Amino acid sequence: MALAVAVGAAAVPHSAQAVPRNPDRGEAGAPAPDRDHRRDGSPRPRPSDGHTPKGVPAAVGVRLLDAPVNRRDDTRAHKYIVDHVQPGTTIRRRIVVENASKVRRDVDVYPAAAEVTDKGFGFPPGRAENELSSWISVDRDRVELGADDETTIRVTIRVPEKAEAGERYAVVWAETAGSDGRTVKQVARAGIRVYLSVGPGGEPPSGFEVAPLVGGRDADGTPFVAAEVHNTGRRALDLTGELWLAEGPGGLSAGPVRAEARTLPLDGRTTVRVLLDRRLPDGPWQARLELASGWTKRTANGEISFAAAPAAARKADRSSLVLTSGAAGSVLILLLFGLFTYRRRLRQPVPVG
Repeated sequence: MALAVAVGAAAVPHSAQAVPRNPDRGEAGAPAPDRDHRRDGSPRPRPSDGHTPKGVPAAVGVRLLDAPVNRRDDTRAHKYIVDHVQPGTTIRRRIVVENASKVRRDVDVYPAAAEVTDKGFGFPPGRAENELSSWISVDRDRVELGADDETTIRVTIRVPEKAEAGERYAVVWAETAGSDGRTVKQVARAGIRVYLSVGPGGEPPSGFEVAPLVGGRDADGTPFVAAEVHNTGRRALDLTGELWLAEGPGGLSAGPVRAEARTLPLDGRTTVRVLLDRRLPDGPWQARLELASGWTKRTANGEISFAAAPAAARKADRSSLVLTSGAAGSVLILLLFGLFTYRRRLRQPVPVG
């Protein structure tokens, strides 16, 4: 089995590579889901398995076509399906599915489970379901597309009246499969992430804190700027941003340099680390890091340097420790010698007369 995956990416081709996964299992340690039927009992479409001419890998792309008017300034809502709704609400989006290969293909379109953990936005292999994916339907679950052709798919999310409050995650996938004409099966899929918050009233707040900036160099001499980020809000975050350096040696400046981090769960922490050109001098520099998740933005400023800690200072610290230990040992030896002399005098006979 070969698999190529992109989530929330633009419609670009993805080459298939061998992946040692068991496609018949869902969540780790859980029994395999029913791959033939949906939760409502309706049959699932079987994956397409058209012949792939040798040297033409399976490839598919997908992108979001529209977003809510009230999220026109939310950059995430232009890449992913992001929304907050009340129970009983129905929302609709359009996505574009592209056959990014050079031959005609059948492409399957379907929702599947996802989750956000300390490791970021993740999803099990195959078509495992969760609560949110069971609310999602598409107007066409299989389309036939010519080489480099594309089509529009309508996605509908129907939230039950009794849905509990909270944020849920899923992916709407486009998948195509083929064969090299022998024994190797190729599968390629790309998807649109879904972040859906459900609950009464307004949307839960998003927020994060950025720790002070630090600079350094990797073992190979590559300079970096890093900062720890803490998700203090009530929605998952996808952090992207830019780093600038100014007022460096000789008036040098650098940037903007792109910065990004994995998806942060509620109360999650991660380190945003930006690698820079090895030719940059140590500094000092005035650094500015701007990060955003949707319309939630933060800026961190600080003076940083890429220089390592001076070796002389570390040696001085160790010498001080050795001198202190040596002095303590000398005092102990003197005390023991004094005690021995005193006890010896007590044992000597005292002359009479």
